[in-house]
Amino acid sequence: MTPSTTEIRATGDDVRIARLAAAAIVLSVAEAAIPLPLPGVKPGLANIVILIVLLRWGWRDAVWVALLRVFAGSLLLGQFLAPGFFLSLAGSVASLAVLGLAVHLPRRWFGTVSLSLFAAFAHIGGQLVLARLWLVPHDGVFYLVPVFALAATVFGLVNGLVAGRLMREIT
Repeated sequence: MTPSTTEIRATGDDVRIARLAAAAIVLSVAEAAIPLPLPGVKPGLANIVILIVLLRWGWRDAVWVALLRVFAGSLLLGQFLAPGFFLSLAGSVASLAVLGLAVHLPRRWFGTVSLSLFAAFAHIGGQLVLARLWLVPHDGVFYLVPVFALAATVFGLVNGLVAGRLMREIT
């Protein structure tokens, strides 16, 4: 009897998704090294890559890149299965759900900046809901909403502008 072998060949799409996920992972790891004034408030630089993937290749590819970023980034940062991993996953899933709906809005009125803002608010919302349900079983966690909403507005705006600029340069 000969041993059986399974050969998996990467397609061009697989390679593209891996490269884009690697870019998002690098941005996540670099972002983790930036000292920030408030815990949990991050610029979300990897979301620039996610927005570009969403607009160029669609929601399915954006889901792959985002989830690969969450899992691989948490492994590289030593946070896999820690509360930070689950908060990141909850934020990403909420963000992807909102982007999946928002991508069907008329592009004439909803571009990269509005999509980035929707994603940023959904991300924060997903994290706060998980934190309330699991980590902080008290409604006091919602006192942080104004701070996180301000951060989501600023970073969502900046990331959307950067993604829009990169989209114009790419095409």
